[in-house]
Amino acid sequence: MTLLWLILLLAGSITIAYFRKSLLLWTLMFGAVLAIASLIGGYNEIVMAVVWFIFIVFATILNLRIIRKHLVSNRILVIFRKIMPQMSETERDAIEAGTVWWDADLFSGYPDWSKLLDINVSQLSREELDFLAGPVEELCDMIDDWKITHEQQDLPQEIWDYIKQQGFFGMITPKKYGGKEFSALMHSAVVMKIASRSIATAVTVMVPNSLGPAELLLRYGDSKQKDYYLPRLAKGEEVPCFALTGPEAGSDASAMPDSGVICYGEYDGKKDVLGIRLNWDKRYITLGPVASLLGLAFKLYDPDHLLGSKENIGITLALIPTNLPGITIGERHNPLNISFQNGPTQGNDVFISLDMVIGGKQYLGKGWKMLMDCLSAGRAISLPALSTGAGKLACRSTGAYSRIREQFHMPIGKFEGIQEPLARIAAYTYMMDAARRLTASAVDQGEQPSVISAIVKYQLTEHMRRLVNDAMDIQGGSAICLGPGNLLGRVYQAVPISITVEGANILTRSLIIFGQGAIRCHPYVLDELKAVSDTDTTRAESNFDKALFGHIGFTISNATRAIILGLTNSRLADPVTTNESSYYFKHLSRLSAAFSFITDISMLTLGGALKRKEKLSGRLADALSFLYLASATLKRYQDDGCQSADLPLMKWSCDYALFNIQQALMGIIKNFPNKLIARLLRILVFPYGRPYHMPDDDMGEEVASLLLSPSETRDRLTEGMHVSTISGDPMHDIDEALKLVIAADPIEKRIRDAVKGGKLGENEIPMLLTDAVNNNIITEQELRLVHDAINARRRVIGVDAFSADLQHRSKEYGNTKIRAVRLSG
Repeated sequence: MTLLWLILLLAGSITIAYFRKSLLLWTLMFGAVLAIASLIGGYNEIVMAVVWFIFIVFATILNLRIIRKHLVSNRILVIFRKIMPQMSETERDAIEAGTVWWDADLFSGYPDWSKLLDINVSQLSREELDFLAGPVEELCDMIDDWKITHEQQDLPQEIWDYIKQQGFFGMITPKKYGGKEFSALMHSAVVMKIASRSIATAVTVMVPNSLGPAELLLRYGDSKQKDYYLPRLAKGEEVPCFALTGPEAGSDASAMPDSGVICYGEYDGKKDVLGIRLNWDKRYITLGPVASLLGLAFKLYDPDHLLGSKENIGITLALIPTNLPGITIGERHNPLNISFQNGPTQGNDVFISLDMVIGGKQYLGKGWKMLMDCLSAGRAISLPALSTGAGKLACRSTGAYSRIREQFHMPIGKFEGIQEPLARIAAYTYMMDAARRLTASAVDQGEQPSVISAIVKYQLTEHMRRLVNDAMDIQGGSAICLGPGNLLGRVYQAVPISITVEGANILTRSLIIFGQGAIRCHPYVLDELKAVSDTDTTRAESNFDKALFGHIGFTISNATRAIILGLTNSRLADPVTTNESSYYFKHLSRLSAAFSFITDISMLTLGGALKRKEKLSGRLADALSFLYLASATLKRYQDDGCQSADLPLMKWSCDYALFNIQQALMGIIKNFPNKLIARLLRILVFPYGRPYHMPDDDMGEEVASLLLSPSETRDRLTEGMHVSTISGDPMHDIDEALKLVIAADPIEKRIRDAVKGGKLGENEIPMLLTDAVNNNIITEQELRLVHDAINARRRVIGVDAFSADLQHRSKEYGNTKIRAVRLSG
């Protein structure tokens, strides 16, 4: 009977913990079981009295906060204050920047999938669609990327003029200031389309609409600054740049030595103007060599106390015309021959008025927080869009090339060795585009998802690297030989640039994603840290008590969910949907609980040392990242109407994500400093071993085949990239060649069968085709189709050749003459 009561208590406790119910409910359940046991159990009265006494003591302590604080949480708070390091102001600004969104659900261990599925993904307006179909398409048609990157090392003047005249620099600027006031999704769509045509042009367009003067002015500028600068920026009358990084301050931008001193000086013909004397040395500044308006981050000092008692005011942001005396611009860096404008800038004793500080005097010293709040545009929109554009380009061009290019008398896309990277290219792009759309929609809904923006910046640029490498491998020599006909070479060169900017990927993975996410997305950690540093004792004790016991219950719940879902192989998780995606929702629920449980154990046992364990932090970042990528993929599949033709893409992407989450968590367990805890975590989280595997070969073949022929799925996968309608353009030619080669394939097969059957003798192609017509095996019309297909194939597989000095392009490129080769086999 005692065993029965214990089992009942255990089952009730597990149920309450699994469904994350309150402490009060647990107390009532425990009391009810004790009451029933007392009435019908037949136990000794003294024994039951002792049990009741113990229960009442613990229930009273746990449920009455005034007692609980005095006996438990206040004592723990004292210990925490001794061992926890104080957060600096810059750390606090970085942690509190932006907003928490779906990442908090993933961190919770109990994601509310209905919340995800109910999110309204942004749709482009009629005006935005017209701009994409009009000026953006026209701009893409104007672009000659070879001319930009090889011949001029800059955009032609007519493209600069067109970009300015059509308002590309003012996409995020409100209409009342002369801008387009486009949505974040539209901003992303524009960058993605242009990036599929020219990385240099895409970077030129995206920078004025990302972290820089326009966004900073919109958020923090005073009315005078907005009214003057925003219309000029929107019309392209000002070319902006933002200078943050310097020789001594790369990843640690807060360590910048660039300084400004409050003093009196001469400005605009007036003497004794209170302003700032600046000295700086910055590098890697995109648009810096041609900028007319420089956004500058510097440390501000007031040694003479002209503004107040504070001497070190802190990081400050200002807008400075580049024609002021003492400013040096014009020199250029050469970022891997991509040829966008990028270079250093220096300032020597440059005097500016206080009016040039963004937001005026009230924002002196608040620059770091301003920067942290504004980072989401580059991370959440521009770089993911650029990466996805590269993925779509690789899907369409390399997929078609794999069907057009033949070896051993068979399209190379039919070889399993080629199918493997082709599947990765397609599935990565599907997943990347899903994350791009979902994240941009969050921004459109007013979110500033700082952790998610770091995730998509890191993961999408990394997957761009992988899929572009795969595309280069497949296309081989035609991809590595640069020239006007090469679609991939400059994209390949641009990969390390996207990896490096807006927070280098090594830093983003090992420090930012989890380092910020663990504090910001966790429902209790930030409240605990704030309570530790709060000088108001009464408030600190109350807040710490609430956060501490909430955290304890949270950890117990996630431990329970991780164990139960692990033992049942996710069968008890909510199904969410009734289609093929249900399996993945269930297993993501399991892995979310496992991730959250391991996170709490890591923070509990390692404490502040966890942020120095960058390999563990990086693996935790990987787990959180792939939880988000899988979520976005499932959301896209549902929003697209669960297209059966897209099912292989969804399944491959989700299997890949599940496997990577598993590998990240197992990597943490294997390398956990405390080996006893590591063994326990291994048993609790993965009781039956590693259940997840990379997509199998059959699924990979299904995915790869989607790229080998025109279809609605291929069009959905590459929607939004630029596909030229101009004959002679490489992308146009490869698309047309694919159609011709597929149309000619049954005719060529008929000819091969005739050779094998002895109806035709082996011969060179021109003679063989003539014989096929003469023997009524093919018609004259079919002959012309085969000729067209052969010519189109030769155009696509042709490689640019140049004179010995590499200055003049050979006329032999794209020679469409049918050469004398034999058709055999």
